[in-house]
Amino acid sequence: MIHVLFVCLGNICRSPMAEAILRDLINKEGLSDHITVDSAGIGHWHVGASPHEGTRDILDQNRISYEGLAARQVDPSDWDRFDYIIAMDQKNMRDLQGIREKNGVVVKMFMDYVSTHDKKDVPDPYFTGNFDEVYELISQGCVGLLEEIKQNDRNKEELS
Repeated sequence: MIHVLFVCLGNICRSPMAEAILRDLINKEGLSDHITVDSAGIGHWHVGASPHEGTRDILDQNRISYEGLAARQVDPSDWDRFDYIIAMDQKNMRDLQGIREKNGVVVKMFMDYVSTHDKKDVPDPYFTGNFDEVYELISQGCVGLLEEIKQNDRNKEELS
């Protein structure tokens, strides 16, 4: 089983959007028995809250479920539970590096999975209000991440 964690600042906009989109892709490909997804925030401000209204609206428009999503804060034990920890921006990455060492976990920037843009960060729609742009970036990145996971899994099987 592969476990993926998306991380943003407050866990109400970008990371829950990524969690919902990747879950949707995983379900459509019949991989829900092989890959799990979660999201968390660096900060504690929104713990227990549902995704932001803008995130909910864009997911509703695209018929992607966010049922059961509630904000939580990153915990050092996440490095023991997840195979991939994906940061939405450079500040989140620096914050993650300050919490715990990689320790065999893939810790990467989300935009590493988006080949059509030269941006380093997924803009925070909490501040920009542009949920459409963020949805497009996250949709592309989730496809790229899922392809990497499937490729790595195929490589492991071939080595066995």
